[in-house]
Amino acid sequence: MGNLADEAGTDVEIYRRAHTPGNVHIVSRSNAPEELLALLDSAGLERHTEATSGPVYVWHETPDGLSKRAQNRLATRTVLPLLIADYKVNIDPDVYDVTAWAQAMAEHRTRQAKAQTGLATAVPPQGAPGSPPRSR
Repeated sequence: MGNLADEAGTDVEIYRRAHTPGNVHIVSRSNAPEELLALLDSAGLERHTEATSGPVYVWHETPDGLSKRAQNRLATRTVLPLLIADYKVNIDPDVYDVTAWAQAMAEHRTRQAKAQTGLATAVPPQGAPGSPPRSR
């Protein structure tokens, strides 16, 4: 038997464990690629591993010392880069923070707009004055 992500058919499951007041728990599927685990690392989550006689289990948690609200915000902000990278993610509604999601989306849109503006100024349209003629 695998973990919750394996059972749910997702790449990542984000939840707070039942009956424990601890940190937010982030479980990736058993065969998660290093790129997925690195995205979780880069979000500020702490990676944990446990070797068994079979597979090595890997999971992430929010860092110790954060308030419950700060943990929820961090976990919620982690979702957008995962979705952009085309991973299937499920976040428990009790962990989801709508304000953190809105902020993450606004920051993403701002970055996208800046990237599009930079691209538009870096590549002149065809036939624009000063653009080199195209050879056939």
